[in-house]
Amino acid sequence: MSADQDAGNRTLAIVVKCWPRLSETFVAQELAALEARGQRFEIWSLRHPANEKRHPLHEQVVAPVRYLPEYLHQEVRRVIRGWLFCRKLQGYKAAWRIFRADLRRDGTRNRIRRFGQACVLAKELPDSMRAIYAHFLHTPSSVARYAAIIRGIPWSYSAHAKDIWTAPDWELKEKLNTAQFGASFGVTCTAVGAKHLRSLCDDDDRIDLVYHGLDLSRFPPPPLRTDNDKTAIRLLSVGRLVEKKGYDRLIAALALMPPTIDWQLTHIGGGELKTELSQQAVAARVADRINWLGEREQPEVVEAMREADIFVLPSRIATNGDRDGLPNVLMEAASQKLPIITTAVSAIPEFLEHNVHAYLANDSAESLATAVVTYAEDPHRRTLMAEAAYQRLVKDFGMDAGIEVLDRRLRDLCLQSCT
Repeated sequence: MSADQDAGNRTLAIVVKCWPRLSETFVAQELAALEARGQRFEIWSLRHPANEKRHPLHEQVVAPVRYLPEYLHQEVRRVIRGWLFCRKLQGYKAAWRIFRADLRRDGTRNRIRRFGQACVLAKELPDSMRAIYAHFLHTPSSVARYAAIIRGIPWSYSAHAKDIWTAPDWELKEKLNTAQFGASFGVTCTAVGAKHLRSLCDDDDRIDLVYHGLDLSRFPPPPLRTDNDKTAIRLLSVGRLVEKKGYDRLIAALALMPPTIDWQLTHIGGGELKTELSQQAVAARVADRINWLGEREQPEVVEAMREADIFVLPSRIATNGDRDGLPNVLMEAASQKLPIITTAVSAIPEFLEHNVHAYLANDSAESLATAVVTYAEDPHRRTLMAEAAYQRLVKDFGMDAGIEVLDRRLRDLCLQSCT
């Protein structure tokens, strides 16, 4: 099959914030699973990756990747060509009207950038494209929505966490409701997120709860873990160094550890608060016990989980309302029967029940410290809960059920534009 013939078989454009992105394994997992079911699509990314690191999952995805202008001034001619082309299309006037209304309420450069990216997307989409699907309901969906209106094709979205809880209600309502050129359907990965979106939508049937789940075939069987006491407790955390991950609380908690517990913490992940948190660790006199590894590819993350004794993720609600959904790293830790300490934020209790599958601490240093001490002093208890979390994962949080729903929805979406 020639490249032109192959392109003609692709009917779906998928808009993402950045491809590939190490912190969004759930996106890569989904796209690889959709390809395995025969979906043919192109990936359109709003940003270029910050580094060259890739997970093996990214290598599995064979769809072509195209990058929109990350900043409009960097590709002025491309943007102008897109705008001139779009002005001739029937849907441009409606898209321009909606964009102007959005700009009056959100007069930012970011809003202007999204319309410029949408014009490029609308011009450069192959004629075979029948629909657009966006990951995240904020900026990627803005680009998808404007471009879909211009081209006169349907669009849909997958909503996650920050995009649900920090976007203004007026914007969510207009993206959710068809009277405002909203999405044909949407999926979201938590029950709490689905409930909130349905409260803003005129049709509950257009919002599906689809847990990301975990493709266990990508992970090795869990290692054999014993209840034997160890002289040193190896703590592990994986997450971006941002406010909603709660690492300031964790550092404060570790400063409260009694001298009878010998602990070391390994952290994997990048983020804007690295310097601030490192300074906090120095001030708390625990810096020599913390190893900041930065971003790592998934095989290295899994190996670290297999070697650790306790996994800690102190998620919290940030001051701007941002929060986790159901972090995939919790399911990954459960896949390796790694005992988990986390918090009862957002959708985490949809997967883990306190004192059954994990220790769910409060959002305080004292509560986190108590959790670490409890697990450190009672290895049998943490082993039992890790086993329960593993069984919960295998029974109720596999990937296939959600992918089946999404696959069907996307195929219907592409057919919708042909009728």
